[in-house]
Amino acid sequence: MKNKVFLFLLVCHWGFGQQKTLSSTDFWQIVQNFHPVVKQTLIEIKQSDASLTMARGAFDPVLQHYSTQKTLDGKNYIDYHAPSLNIPTWYGVELSAGIENIQGSRLDPSQTLGQTSYLGIQIPLAKNLLMDKRRAALQQAKIMQKMALQEQRKELNALLQEAMEAYLSWARSYQVMQLVQANYQNASARQILVEKSVAFGERPAVDTLEALTQKQTFENLLTAKTLEFNNARLALSAYLWNAENKPVDLSMDVIPATNDEVNLLANADLNLESLLEKAMQNHPEINNYRNKLDMLGIDKKLKFQSLLPKLDVNYNLLSKDGPSLYGASFLENNYKYGIKFELPLRLSEGRGAYQSAKLKLENEQLNLNQKQLNVEIKIRNYFNQWEALKKQARTQELAVSNYRALVKAEESRFENGESSLFLINSREVKALEAAEKWVDLKTYLQKTVFALQASAGILYEN
Repeated sequence: MKNKVFLFLLVCHWGFGQQKTLSSTDFWQIVQNFHPVVKQTLIEIKQSDASLTMARGAFDPVLQHYSTQKTLDGKNYIDYHAPSLNIPTWYGVELSAGIENIQGSRLDPSQTLGQTSYLGIQIPLAKNLLMDKRRAALQQAKIMQKMALQEQRKELNALLQEAMEAYLSWARSYQVMQLVQANYQNASARQILVEKSVAFGERPAVDTLEALTQKQTFENLLTAKTLEFNNARLALSAYLWNAENKPVDLSMDVIPATNDEVNLLANADLNLESLLEKAMQNHPEINNYRNKLDMLGIDKKLKFQSLLPKLDVNYNLLSKDGPSLYGASFLENNYKYGIKFELPLRLSEGRGAYQSAKLKLENEQLNLNQKQLNVEIKIRNYFNQWEALKKQARTQELAVSNYRALVKAEESRFENGESSLFLINSREVKALEAAEKWVDLKTYLQKTVFALQASAGILYEN
């Protein structure tokens, strides 16, 4: 199915007997659907999902069964069977239930012969009450999942910016090649007319050399621009892949779609305040700095537990006739309880770990502040560049029109015998240089728009 989509995108603008074209929109879709970086980011997201599943495993109920038997010299020392179920809960409380069946003639006095059952609970009253390693690992795994999604956005923002710059360079080289080709054709036609005029005695013979030199100049330039277009095609092919993860070479007869003007830019956000607001709220790198702060905040809470004494209480309700709460006397009969207290007298390890966690948190906050500033400066730079290029492109468009008008005027004067071929050639070269510069400015302007969106982190937002 994906191969069919790929082929459709490549031929959707191809018609019978018509030139094959590739639009910016179709190229954008091909990159998003088939490029290896896209698939790699999806793998990383799946890996973060797997890590989250692993962290949740710490809260899985555990069913276990322990059996042992000992005989010696024909005597049954012990025959012990103990199935049990442990259920960890979010707040560090652990519930347990089980059955013990003990038979034998050499038992420990604390062991109860026959079958007994129990229902138990263990509660941390100080350390690990509000946070423990299991809860910290699960919360951090959830944050890692968010970070994987933001990392995907970051990678695809960079990929799409590079890919569209390659497309724009390819389209730019094609437009310049067409400009040079048009000038070469005009120079070739003029050479023929000049040769006829010389043959009729209407022009001096030196004009044939002037016309030939201009034709040769454009011929060499056309060869160079054709090479540039072919190299740009190869660079663009680096972003074309199929569903089988194999690279696809763009055919030499495929050209950019005419009057495309990069349709994707139609929805581009070009408001500075809006871009800054979106970047501060949703830039993938800024979001991941915030995610790191959340992870360090969890680590700080966990390290704080090292400053608390360990005080765990466990209680088991015992029964000879199977687990039951009916008629139970929790602290009078048929119970077992324990208290464990532990406190390092100097708390050196705990104080050091907590101080280290606080410093890491403070350092990461400074990193976030710096990243926000860097992103804002980058957006403002690209925005200023975009506004300047708009003005330059408009001015250059007018200049191109003026240069072309000068060429036509010079040609009219030449036909009336009031000018020379040298002046026409000079006008043509200047007009071509101006037109190429106009194409360069338009391309640079479009690349800047993509860079502006990428710098705000919104070129890829899914």
